[in-house]
Amino acid sequence: MTSINFEQQAVFDGYAQTYDQWFMANAGVFKSELALLHTVIGQGTHDKILSIGCGSGLFEQALKQVGVDVADGVEPSKDMAAIAEKRGMSVQVSTAEAAQLPDAAYDVIYFNGSASYMQDLDIAVANCLPALKPDGRLIIIDIPKESAYGLLYLLASQTGAYDDETLAGVAPQSPYPVTLTKPAIWRTTAEKTATLERFGLTKLRYMQTLRQNPVYSNDAVEVPVAGYQAGSYVAIIAEKATTK
Repeated sequence: MTSINFEQQAVFDGYAQTYDQWFMANAGVFKSELALLHTVIGQGTHDKILSIGCGSGLFEQALKQVGVDVADGVEPSKDMAAIAEKRGMSVQVSTAEAAQLPDAAYDVIYFNGSASYMQDLDIAVANCLPALKPDGRLIIIDIPKESAYGLLYLLASQTGAYDDETLAGVAPQSPYPVTLTKPAIWRTTAEKTATLERFGLTKLRYMQTLRQNPVYSNDAVEVPVAGYQAGSYVAIIAEKATTK
């Protein structure tokens, strides 16, 4: 079995500006995803929140504007972490699997679009879960492998470009860069649910957005709804039981 060095995974080094620019070009998608993140985090003004795979802190900066302060982050890319710190976050440069986190320190820990870039999601969850307070929430938000966007990204990774005739007419105007879809490990909602359940997190809720076809999902901002069967961006909200 090939060993994985969890200390050195930094897929987004060199792509920090590309990441932010993509969301600027897809403002409707960004606002839909932000609305989902805001909804599942809630408005607990005294909650201590940790973002795993915080990237450039783009979402956290937007959350602060609506009264949700996410002060802490973990991010393997030095480039991304530097931007997040300029945006006011305290960021540990590390992967989720190797991060050094304090015990029972956070009310909410979330993975927003980052789980697909984790080599071993089980190890990532196992490492982060002790940092969550009893009755705290662990939230995984990501693109399901079986969703419209998931299938589009799988095809784009295989063909190598969105302008391949196989994808004619099905890609959005400004698609997510293929260079960032190729290293992703797309997982189904069922697979992510199974990971959480393996750690005894059985009290789960689901919310979704980006229910429109990818060609049209940037046209309007969506209100998140319960469920996972139709969305291309799905949140799984798990509550950590109080230890007796």
